Amino acid sequence: MQEKIKQALKQVIYPNFEKDIVSFGFVGAIEVHDNICNIKVTIPSSNNEVISKVKSDILNALGHLQFSHVNVDIMTPNIQKENNTQSPKNIAPTIKHFVMVSSGKGGVGKSTTSVNLAISLAKSGKKVGLLDADIYGPNIPRMLGLDTEPTTTKDGKKLMPLDKYGIKTISIESIYGKGQSFIWRGPIVMRVIMQLLQDVEWGELDIMIVDMPPGTGDAQLTLAQSVPVSAGINVTTPQMVAIDDGFRALDMFMKCHIPIFGIIENMSAFVCPDCKKTYEIFGKGNSQTLAQQFNTNVVAKIPLDPSIVEASDGGKPLSFFQPDSIASKIYMECAIKLIEFLENVKADNSKIQPKDNVQ
Repeated sequence: MQEKIKQALKQVIYPNFEKDIVSFGFVGAIEVHDNICNIKVTIPSSNNEVISKVKSDILNALGHLQFSHVNVDIMTPNIQKENNTQSPKNIAPTIKHFVMVSSGKGGVGKSTTSVNLAISLAKSGKKVGLLDADIYGPNIPRMLGLDTEPTTTKDGKKLMPLDKYGIKTISIESIYGKGQSFIWRGPIVMRVIMQLLQDVEWGELDIMIVDMPPGTGDAQLTLAQSVPVSAGINVTTPQMVAIDDGFRALDMFMKCHIPIFGIIENMSAFVCPDCKKTYEIFGKGNSQTLAQQFNTNVVAKIPLDPSIVEASDGGKPLSFFQPDSIASKIYMECAIKLIEFLENVKADNSKIQPKDNVQ
């Protein structure tokens, strides 16, 4: 009977998406007793319209099975958060705010966003760090034009971060050299990320931007369990393939209880330099739909601009070398919004005492 119920629930499409609630993994326990069906469903939205729509569609989908009654228990992010009383560790108390820049898939401009956002924050007067946590594909050194190795402190116990364009940064590539393939299992990756936090002399920072690897795996969980993350940013393109994976990234923020700052839509549109006509090459409106599902906003739309690619590949970030460009101004506006967000959520890592109860 449970298999029949699951098959029926595959007809329930999650609102504004193309996949069903079973494929998304939202369906939990299914129990049938005395012809009464009890179903638990967990969705990443607390929007009442979405909740009502999902519940109504479930009841309609199960109508042909002729249960005497169907109980649908829908769990939302707010309910999950109330049930979680465990606090993360704090292994870097000199850093006030951690901002996780993540994406569900690669190739959407996550590292470019991290670099330009970090520089914009520094230009706003903040003490900023940039941690390249994308262990398998570290691109930050190229984008910042870094070709030097970090030195150590006088006692030789810690690495000194590299200083470029007003930000402190470290990358595994700067330590091991260019072109190295890191064929490491998850536990090693987790340990490396913790070492980049603990064994680097970051000093006191207002904001640490963490450029995460694509996906929702070991690296994301390690960061969330090692320090209190003040804000999560999802970088995506308007294309539905990227939006689908962006859904997973935002769902990860919710499950790890990371406050969602918003979505940055990269490669939003291309403005022809000759005719000035705007071409929305990768689609339109999909990021806004995704934002609505998680009660957040599209905080920036970065145009598809060849100059951004040239700046990143050449190690001369747009936000530093071309501050008057349209993209640079958008990054700066986004940085100001992020500063306001961090002040409003009142998360302060430096005031949290270390805990050792995270497994």
